[in-house]
Amino acid sequence: MTIHRIAAVGTLLLAFGPVACGESPTGVVPAGSGKTNGGAAGSDSTAARTGDSGASTAAAVSTKDWPYFRGPTGMGVSAEKTVTDWSASKNIVWKVELPGPGTSSPIVFGDRIYITCYTGYNVPGNKGSQEDLKRHLIALNRKDGSQVWSTPTESVLPEQDKIRDDHGYASSTPAADKDGIYVFYGKTGAFKFDHAGKQVWKADLGDNIHGWGSASSPVLFGDLVIINASVESESLVALDKKTGEEKWRLRGVKESWNTPILVDVKDAKDAVKTELVFAIMGKVLGINPATGAELWAAKTDIGWYMVPSLVAADGVVYALGGRSGVAGLAVKAGGRGEVTSSHRVWTSNFGSNVTSPIVHEGHLYWMNDNSDIAYCAKLDTGDVVYKERVGGRWDQCYGSPVMADGKIYYTSRGGKTLVVPAKPSYEQLAMNDLSDRSTFNSSPAVADGRILIRSNKYLYCLGEK
Repeated sequence: MTIHRIAAVGTLLLAFGPVACGESPTGVVPAGSGKTNGGAAGSDSTAARTGDSGASTAAAVSTKDWPYFRGPTGMGVSAEKTVTDWSASKNIVWKVELPGPGTSSPIVFGDRIYITCYTGYNVPGNKGSQEDLKRHLIALNRKDGSQVWSTPTESVLPEQDKIRDDHGYASSTPAADKDGIYVFYGKTGAFKFDHAGKQVWKADLGDNIHGWGSASSPVLFGDLVIINASVESESLVALDKKTGEEKWRLRGVKESWNTPILVDVKDAKDAVKTELVFAIMGKVLGINPATGAELWAAKTDIGWYMVPSLVAADGVVYALGGRSGVAGLAVKAGGRGEVTSSHRVWTSNFGSNVTSPIVHEGHLYWMNDNSDIAYCAKLDTGDVVYKERVGGRWDQCYGSPVMADGKIYYTSRGGKTLVVPAKPSYEQLAMNDLSDRSTFNSSPAVADGRILIRSNKYLYCLGEK
């Protein structure tokens, strides 16, 4: 058997206080321990994911914007009507050449698209010199893709001499609100830029480097920017959105490449509390996003590092990771302390080592990056409904899928996008090809009926003209 169910699942506990888990190696460091350069900016209280109660992370949202990694809820879902098929000559609204490669995803806020890239060093086909390595935050006109501004940032050296597998030096997706854009450049630091491209502040989150690079993206909550700096300092760090001042730091965050998600949990009185949930080596953790206090921990039984970001529905969190053995699990949020026996619902030997899943109407959908198999499983039991190998010279899947208009879009590293219905029976609706002799490692974005797909060379805007 490859599905391992836990028979008893405890009732959600009601308190939302800082409870430490006895087996956890983590500890919260008080505010004031980070290094920042102060700046000035307003604070945000209007975006759904940044309110006191967080956002509904289960439902698809219809919105004109896609302001964070995997969209407004961090779940990769949208209710927008989108195109199903395209090619180099069909349903391309516009296509723009980027000044450099990157694996970060585009975001959309207002009339702008924001995207990062890097130049000067280890650009495909040109080794260059570390002294010339720059990261760039670029603002594009949403309507036609024309460049509004580009802000370069000098890199803190020495950097990783070579980042394996073409991951590059611009892998973290920005986040945006009405006051600015928040960017994470690994050991070079976290930054806030205003919507004119001017730097507001910079914060140092650590100076460690890793052969696979760093890819976790900023998460916005209330007045905080929260960043998984596992590579740089083995920490989860919260910064003040206005000044960049460090507000809290959770240590012991090891072997964790995923971007945290915000999960709504209801108590017995239907009051909604928000937990920040992410995975580290061997555990899924629930954190109080306001204070950084660890609320609960559940063992994953996954013997590898955790790359895919988690998803959640109805207070249950679903995590994938690893290459063999246990590779997926479900755990109820809202517990306190060590909750493996009380809140873990099931584990499965089917998962993915890189790509994040989609959750929709009682089912979990994902693509395995190593075997190129598309999966659908039941949320309540983990039982696999279908597993279908993708044909047609499919070239691995690194970017996470998105769901829009009842369809799931999987993009391969070679530029093909498989479109399947978001239902528990496999059907290939389309196999679209944008191959441009470069690599497609980022996740698509969906906003206002358009799909944005980024390669190392171009940003494509897809839709009906």
